[in-house]
Amino acid sequence: MDSENIKQKILQEIFLTKNAIKEYEELTKPIAPDCAIGRVSRMDAINNKSVVEASLRQAESKLRNLQRVLSQLGTDEFGVCLKCKQPIPLGRILIRPESLFCVNCAQ
Repeated sequence: MDSENIKQKILQEIFLTKNAIKEYEELTKPIAPDCAIGRVSRMDAINNKSVVEASLRQAESKLRNLQRVLSQLGTDEFGVCLKCKQPIPLGRILIRPESLFCVNCAQ
C-alpha cells in the first residue's frame, strides 16, 4: 500500500474523529436547572454526561495522535514505534492509524 492511500485513511479518520468530537461536545452541554426532567432523569443525565466526557477526552487524544502521525507521513519517523523503534506493521497502521506504538509496546 502506498503512502497516498495511507494518507487518505488518516484524513478519513481525522474527519470522523472531528465529527465525533462535535457530537460529544453537544452532549456534554450542561442541563439547565429549570428544565423539568425529573430528579431521576437528571441523575441519569449527569451519569451519562460523565461517560460522554470520557469519550470526548479519548476522541481528542485520538485526534492529536492522528495529526501527529499525519505530520510524520513521508519521514523516517512514520510507522516506527516510539518505544522500541521497530516498524509498526502496516495492518496495525491501517486498522488504528493513530497508533504510536507497536502491538507489543502498546500492552
